[in-house]
Amino acid sequence: SGRRLVCKVAVLNCTMALRGLKVVEMAGLAPAPFAGMILADFGASVVRVDRPNQPPLDTLARNKRSIAVSVKQPAGVKTVRDLCSQADVLIEPYRPGVMEKFGLGPETLLGANPKLVYARLTGFGQSGTLAHKAGHDINYLATSGVLSMLGRKNENPFAPINLLADFAGGSLTCVIGILMALFERTRSNKGQVVDSAMVDGCAYLGSFLLASRKLGLWTGPRGTNMLDGGAPFYDTYKTSDGKYMSVGAIEPQFYQRLLEGLAVTDEDSPSQLDQTQWDEMKKRFAEIFATKTQKEWTRIFSKLDACVEPVLTMEEAFEHPHNRERQTFQKTDAGGSYETMPAPRLDRTPAKLGSFAQPIVGQHTLEVLKELDYTDEQVKRLLESGTVYQYNANSKL
Repeated sequence: SGRRLVCKVAVLNCTMALRGLKVVEMAGLAPAPFAGMILADFGASVVRVDRPNQPPLDTLARNKRSIAVSVKQPAGVKTVRDLCSQADVLIEPYRPGVMEKFGLGPETLLGANPKLVYARLTGFGQSGTLAHKAGHDINYLATSGVLSMLGRKNENPFAPINLLADFAGGSLTCVIGILMALFERTRSNKGQVVDSAMVDGCAYLGSFLLASRKLGLWTGPRGTNMLDGGAPFYDTYKTSDGKYMSVGAIEPQFYQRLLEGLAVTDEDSPSQLDQTQWDEMKKRFAEIFATKTQKEWTRIFSKLDACVEPVLTMEEAFEHPHNRERQTFQKTDAGGSYETMPAPRLDRTPAKLGSFAQPIVGQHTLEVLKELDYTDEQVKRLLESGTVYQYNANSKL
């Protein structure tokens, strides 16, 4: 049952790094939910604030609870304020000004709870000429300058799904900001606003790209450099069965092992760093890789330290011996569904997942309201007015 799940999660949280941390997450898509999930995975108590009767949009909600509240009603705003008055962290994913319009801006919430870490996760940030514009991962990546460096030679810039801006520049950077603010709070006893913009996060992630220009790594156009698909020793190659191998043999010793695995002699190949020959060598490597299956190449390179590994599908990654040994993925049910396990691994206080179940919108409304010491009469009025919604109609006050 839901109550047994909460108890199980509470017991697990007692031995976890973020035990005792209370987080309120305003419902959103992708970046904010992942930030909340990371905190929940490591022991924080995360309550997601959903809109009543809204279909579930968050698929990154394991170990969270859901309270459904209408912030269009004054009583709903008060409920969220009450939640935040007892919280350590608030995560909100809206454009600048939306929370203020609800009456839930930083000035209001930090005024009531000065220790609150108020995390604002947006694409363009809280200030700047684009702050109020709509956008998605590809737009934030483009504005950061990083997208211009991604893609094949003579082709359009290519965004790698929505991982870089949404999750790396967004979620992970936001969590880092939250944890830094929490650490600083141990000295000042004060919370603060974390302005986490995906454009800023992408630009920060690109620090190496900018700094390494001095090393000569990015002197040519997109797709012609050592690490962007220009070099024959840093690319992917199709095998005879339509699968792929990844090659990252940058260092000379690994390049020699690559040539050994491909049965190419030094006499038959130009200098590794002779860029005038890279296109020709790529064609040659492609022809050789196309002569064997991925399994055959994997067997050959398993005996060589050449930085060559098969490109696995997600289903193949689930069953890979290395991933199985480290439990990188965990099966959630008999139907074969898998979830990723939290990273990084902490040796004394590791993440321990109580459940992979996704909360239903409003599933824990009554439970959360009781934790706020709302009386049965208060809860009843909120339910009858439609200010809050409880999923299970059989739940007792």
